[in-house]
Amino acid sequence: MIEKILLAVSGLGHAEEMLKTLKEVPSIQSAKVTVLHVVSGQTTANAMTAKWQEGGKILANAIQTLNLDPSQVSSILRQGDPKDVVCQVADEIDADLIIMGSRGLKRLQSILSNSVSQYVFQLSSRPMLLVKDDIYVKKIKRVMVAMDNSDAAKNCLNLALFLLRGIQGGQLILANVTTDLGGKTSEITEVNRDKNPVLAAAVSEAEKQGIQARCFSSSGKPGEEICRLAEELNIDLLLLGSPDRRPSIAKSFVDIDRLVGSSLSDYVRVNASCPVLLARTID
Repeated sequence: MIEKILLAVSGLGHAEEMLKTLKEVPSIQSAKVTVLHVVSGQTTANAMTAKWQEGGKILANAIQTLNLDPSQVSSILRQGDPKDVVCQVADEIDADLIIMGSRGLKRLQSILSNSVSQYVFQLSSRPMLLVKDDIYVKKIKRVMVAMDNSDAAKNCLNLALFLLRGIQGGQLILANVTTDLGGKTSEITEVNRDKNPVLAAAVSEAEKQGIQARCFSSSGKPGEEICRLAEELNIDLLLLGSPDRRPSIAKSFVDIDRLVGSSLSDYVRVNASCPVLLARTID
């Protein structure tokens, strides 16, 4: 399911550490990795030469840090707008997963600061693993999926089961949040799957693959509750389904109205205390 990974590196953040941790997962160990660094345009030849040299060092350091089998890793150094180049390269190599660092900016801040990760998140339909600069990357054992009846959530469930395959002591945490329009939160409760048909189907699928699953529920504002569950349950990786948010008319432009508006995935990617894997479905 994940055979080609695109790792976009900038020389900052935890993206390389996230990939090293991910490559310890048995189902990912044979995946091919492309490490990308993008050199932004400069006005003078001397400035461009310096940027290319700096970019080469960033790539070399990233590959050295990863310490992967040379047959499994390749590198690309390219000039252009980082936001566009990441999307282009992901399409060129047909990446199954994009891994990027993120500063964890809120929606409006992301737009005003020309955030690369926000732009790629908006326009790419490929699964994307975001790693904020201020979180600690842990060995993957406890994987949480925010479950509902959507196809996006089912896609996340399949990804989670794929990742947990072969992990000794791995555990799938299935979380179902009931929306409370008043914003009142409830206690986090471990529930019997038979009392929740959405979770029951997911647990049955996990059992077929020999993966232990536990079910939890709470109520309140969905974004806040998902982040609270992830923190209190000590989750190592959170998977969240996200519908295709690309504009229906102009695919090459960021959908500003939707970015500024309410978005569950935007809230979670900014506020979660662990890495967040967003999986798309196309409307």
